[in-house]
Amino acid sequence: MEFNPSDLGEKEVYKLLTGSVVPRPIAWVSTVSQEGGQNLAPFSFFTVASRNPPMLCISIGPGVGDREGTEKDTLVNIRATKEFVINVVPAPLGNQMQKSAENLPSNADEFEAAGLSAAESHLVAPKRVKEAPIHMECKLEQIIKLGSDHLIIGRMVHYHIDDEYYLGNYKVNLEKLKPLGRLAGNYSESSEFFKLPR
Repeated sequence: MEFNPSDLGEKEVYKLLTGSVVPRPIAWVSTVSQEGGQNLAPFSFFTVASRNPPMLCISIGPGVGDREGTEKDTLVNIRATKEFVINVVPAPLGNQMQKSAENLPSNADEFEAAGLSAAESHLVAPKRVKEAPIHMECKLEQIIKLGSDHLIIGRMVHYHIDDEYYLGNYKVNLEKLKPLGRLAGNYSESSEFFKLPR
């Protein structure tokens, strides 16, 4: 089976991409509006953009459902305040993460809706998800409009990791972390690790 993307609709191409580029890590992004309102939302178009200086990138698409075609609060907030925090999602926090992905009103506090605690950050205004074991505070480097989406590139300015997830020598205990990954319409839990060749 072969497909020419130009012959398909946006949803069909999206299904092929999200079913093939797997598993994808999830950036649980906390931001704050210009008015001081908290926002929290997950994005699975996420990866490292640069190691020196350390930069991370997330791609944010347009709103969905009754907010179809609008800009998501995360994008609006990052553009306005130029700061955000990427919280890493372990599998046990999957339900809370999913709750924060719901299409809530712009003035809703997803921390509160998902039953999560907000912790002060060190160098940026957006708060961290206290229950998450890893947080990366970021300052906006640039926003690049790419087709229907916006690529957000942020410079990591501060890194937090709970002691029980830190192995020393700058290594993360992945067996304990059990990071949550995104598949086409489902999720995966990374819990088995091995080296190649086996």
